[in-house]
Amino acid sequence: MLNLLTNRNRLCDGISRRGFLRAGALGVGGLALPELLRRRAHGATASNRALADRSIIMVYLNGGPSHLDMYDPKPLAPVEYRGEFSPIETNVPGMQISEMLPLQARIADKLAIIRNMKFLQQGHTPPELNTGFLDGRRPSIGSVVSKLRSDGGRPAPMPSFVALGDANYVTGPAFLGTAHQAYQPGEKAGELGLSQGISLDRLGDRRQLLRSFDSLRRDIEDVRGSLAGMDAFTAQALEMLTTNRARDAFDISREPESVRLRYGKGTEFLQARRLVEAGVPVVTLTPRNRSPGPMCNGEWDHHDHIFRCLRTVLPQYDQSVHALITDLDERGLLDRVGVVIWGEMGRSPRVGTQRGTVAGRDHWPDSGFAVMAGGGLTTGQVVGATDARGERPVGRPNTPQNVLSTLYHVLGIDPETTLPDRNGRPIYLLDDRRRVEGLG
Repeated sequence: MLNLLTNRNRLCDGISRRGFLRAGALGVGGLALPELLRRRAHGATASNRALADRSIIMVYLNGGPSHLDMYDPKPLAPVEYRGEFSPIETNVPGMQISEMLPLQARIADKLAIIRNMKFLQQGHTPPELNTGFLDGRRPSIGSVVSKLRSDGGRPAPMPSFVALGDANYVTGPAFLGTAHQAYQPGEKAGELGLSQGISLDRLGDRRQLLRSFDSLRRDIEDVRGSLAGMDAFTAQALEMLTTNRARDAFDISREPESVRLRYGKGTEFLQARRLVEAGVPVVTLTPRNRSPGPMCNGEWDHHDHIFRCLRTVLPQYDQSVHALITDLDERGLLDRVGVVIWGEMGRSPRVGTQRGTVAGRDHWPDSGFAVMAGGGLTTGQVVGATDARGERPVGRPNTPQNVLSTLYHVLGIDPETTLPDRNGRPIYLLDDRRRVEGLG
């Protein structure tokens, strides 16, 4: 890494080559940037240029949201299956969802509800949703986009992959290397932009110094990412610093109060909209636990008193999703931004079957849901179905790989694309590269 500062935080006039190499790097000219830009590897060749203007938002409902109590109601099933909530009609004839989602019922024409999802996951981790695989040995969709996007050309002024919300549920880049891990803002978002006392003129001096230092080898990067992508890293750092675009995108206080009130406590959803509007191609979002109650284990893992817990959680969730979809639509962004909302499994159709629990639903990977919107997909429909009690998909199920293949299509990436692993072997992005049928 490179650093143009002395330990007094001042530019070293007349710095030598040895001194230039000996220093450390991200603080180019005293400029503070987050760890996201620490390294950039040379990217794989990407034939698709749609990455420049297409984005996705993935909302991960950690814990396993109940399909029967949200998007796949079974009003004719026995009471111990159908639960306490009644279905309501939506603005799409024949499509019903839970009475707890009245705002989404008004915009069902902008949603595609996939009811025949099947998962492999048994616990509460997201690799299958982000990669299509359980073992974490494949890169997440955000890391893939980061790798493809980093190939040549002018550096992007925004990060390629941002993970919002609970940092415990972010999937890594696997063999693509740390240069393509997600940027998790936390408190670092405020560090983006020009530091105090650094004018654009002074920044230009440092840019000229970097240009003059052209004898350093550019091809010494190894698979571990040591000195990885130093040129691209520095260039993107300068691009972000000169525009303040990244810092501003994370700052939801720049939104009018009326917009912030529209999202309510779902501030991560608003931040996701700001990021894709600013050009981030992949934003993953795991809403943080907002203490739904003493009887509730997180927001979605309801082994006890599931209906009491959902009555606490679903109103804000409904508001957040409605606000995100309508906001994207009103801003003319929905056609170019694909949205998927899902969890790592559904909940057991029969209530109260787990020993030691009361009125809850257990883990159930055999069925579940995914909700998709935007991205040029065909919405206003239900895709697939489960049986009369919501226990199993009818016919061939859709899997996370099918949903991810659809998302790659939204981004303009051919799922047949391969990337080299650490041994140089070409690895397909997915094994099952079929898209969800009927979504376009």
